[in-house]
Amino acid sequence: MEEKDFEGTLVFEKLAEIGKIDAFLEAIDVDDFARAKSLMKHANIDSEIIQLVLQKMGDADGEH
Repeated sequence: MEEKDFEGTLVFEKLAEIGKIDAFLEAIDVDDFARAKSLMKHANIDSEIIQLVLQKMGDADGEH
């Protein structure tokens, strides 16, 4: 998957299925990469997408 093809909606749909959207957003807010990764793994999100999300978290610097 290329970054231009990334669709964040899938991530949120999967997290919603396990009731963890709020926990995920909190992890993003405090840059808790380990927690965000754990939640995405628990939601059965593909490892390629997880890596892309973590990269976007690291690159965000308040921009995303």
